[in-house]
Amino acid sequence: MKQRQLRDLTVSAIGLGCMGMSEFYGESNDEESVATIRHALDTGVTFLDTSDMYGSGHNERLVGRAIADRREDAQIATKFAIRRDGDQRTIDNRPEWIHEACDASLQRLGIERIDLYYMHRRNPDVPIEESVGAMAELVSEGKVAHLGLSEVSAETLRAACEVHPITALQSEWSLFTRELEREIVPAARELGVGIVPYSPLGRGELTGSVEAIGENDFRSSAPRFQAENRERNLALVDRLREPADELGCTSAQLALAWLLHQGEDVVPIPGTRRVKYLDENAAAADIALSDEQLRELGELFPPGAAAGDRYTSAGMTTVEQ
Repeated sequence: MKQRQLRDLTVSAIGLGCMGMSEFYGESNDEESVATIRHALDTGVTFLDTSDMYGSGHNERLVGRAIADRREDAQIATKFAIRRDGDQRTIDNRPEWIHEACDASLQRLGIERIDLYYMHRRNPDVPIEESVGAMAELVSEGKVAHLGLSEVSAETLRAACEVHPITALQSEWSLFTRELEREIVPAARELGVGIVPYSPLGRGELTGSVEAIGENDFRSSAPRFQAENRERNLALVDRLREPADELGCTSAQLALAWLLHQGEDVVPIPGTRRVKYLDENAAAADIALSDEQLRELGELFPPGAAAGDRYTSAGMTTVEQ
């Protein structure tokens, strides 16, 4: 697996999003998930992404179990900010909570230092300078190596970098979700911030293989997956088949290759629970696309082409703050 730089943090060119191993995408199996993480490390996919809110701590414990005897092989990214109380969620960016959340994540992961610590979402009631200042204290204490932000605006990113260098910005980016290319990506590059796209396969839709969506799958309530929107989006996905066939790859691999070609500072983190799909995703790092092929893909999937918001109305209020 090739490697890339997120500022001064070296990671695998493609990472592994571990969220679905705990919830949101239907039933999962811990043994299969642990085996997939360990296989990822064997094949050079060493950048592992988790959060304290995935499975209410379950995901961090799962990742910690998988890397227990292989800590030096992995770069661990986790997040704080989204607090859960039953079905209720709040966003907590207070400095005192940041310190408490970090200590809890370290304990669940079973590690002494987090390689990349993100603020998962921003609560605008707390000045970004206060939050990043508290995160910087974690760096000084040796508990965190690098800082990141998730789903913030270009303005917030600039303000954060005035307090402490930000290594990575994690935001949704794919052929389906391109809005951040207008202001946020240029701002990140101006500031030297690496970009970590989550849901780079459009929550699986760009694979063309998502079938029935169960009740315990959060996509069942997502606007983009409602019947009329989904019909339009699957018609878009069909456009990937011909160029993918010409290249001898899958639609998913082509979608990832397009994203990887957006810049050497881009490290997508497709999620999967299965070794088969992990290997398929990793192979996308070796697909070369010409300028003409990139242009054609960009025209097939212009910004705003996908139908439906990526989150419910409540969820959309928490992004690009």
